Amino acid sequence: MKPSPNLLSPENHALVLIDFEGQMAFATKSIPLSELRTNTAIVAGASKIFNIPTIVTTVAEESFSGPVFPEIEEFYPQATSGYIDRTSMNTWEDEAAYKAITGTGKKKLVLAGLWTGVCIVGPALSAIEEGYTVYVITDACGDVSPEAHERSVQRMVHAGVKPITSIQYLLELQRDWARQETYVAVTDLMKKYGGSYGIGIHYAHHMLKH
Repeated sequence: MKPSPNLLSPENHALVLIDFEGQMAFATKSIPLSELRTNTAIVAGASKIFNIPTIVTTVAEESFSGPVFPEIEEFYPQATSGYIDRTSMNTWEDEAAYKAITGTGKKKLVLAGLWTGVCIVGPALSAIEEGYTVYVITDACGDVSPEAHERSVQRMVHAGVKPITSIQYLLELQRDWARQETYVAVTDLMKKYGGSYGIGIHYAHHMLKH
């Protein structure tokens, strides 16, 4: 009856959302931008619902990369969340970001962002080297080509990273539909961003009067 410690729970990890910015998205070709934005919303929404320690980082926001996706702003407005802007491509090498991430005290880290081969590989491999368990939400990441994304994911998996997906992340946190305190928020998030799964929930709630 005891769940595996390898499962993510609201208490055992921190989330790092890296460089979800316009300039990075323009060159992303491994996933349609509409799909990436939807998956990003699911991840950000999930972390908000379950009160996950979440760090949002940007790179050269004012001079090059531009503002974060609206889907990040929806759940973590810049005015109240305090994004960490960097010049380093590797978040782990930025002092402010490093202190914010390690300061959460969580030994499991979940990463998502752009691009997979640079801004995700860097902190993922660096964190593993320091003894962290790292999960990467692969469908909330993207790169300049499918090849670039896939090779990067392979490289990280070989190093010990655990790949997951956006809906998997959300449902692993919910874990039990009897958890009424988050049930409505989770199903509402899915109705809005969950694609065909969300439409199914919408249909069931309407037709079965749940």
